[in-house]
Amino acid sequence: MITIIKRIILSCLLFNLGLAHAHHGWSEYDQTKTVKLTGTITQSAYEHPHGVIKLSADGKSWTIVLAPPFRMENRGLSKSDIANGSQVTVEGYINRSQPDELRAERITAGTKTVELR
Repeated sequence: MITIIKRIILSCLLFNLGLAHAHHGWSEYDQTKTVKLTGTITQSAYEHPHGVIKLSADGKSWTIVLAPPFRMENRGLSKSDIANGSQVTVEGYINRSQPDELRAERITAGTKTVELR
């Protein structure tokens, strides 16, 4: 019985460690230079801990890290605004170690611009 409990506890700890590792800190992004990209969304994930889109812009595929869904909704950016095929403009900071990843500070979808931070 104790062995089963130990395994459950160990599994929970490893799972939580994986979640903590998956959510990176904002210090990984170079905040000395703002980048602006306009393109088409090819994938969209409106989920926690933050939304993510894949954006086809400037001849390559970018991973754009957005705000948490509750913040996006509170500021007027719905899931349908960032659906696949949508044209958007994002402004933000490039990841220092992953140059095809951008942390978005704002996004323009249709006629609305939403501040994400």
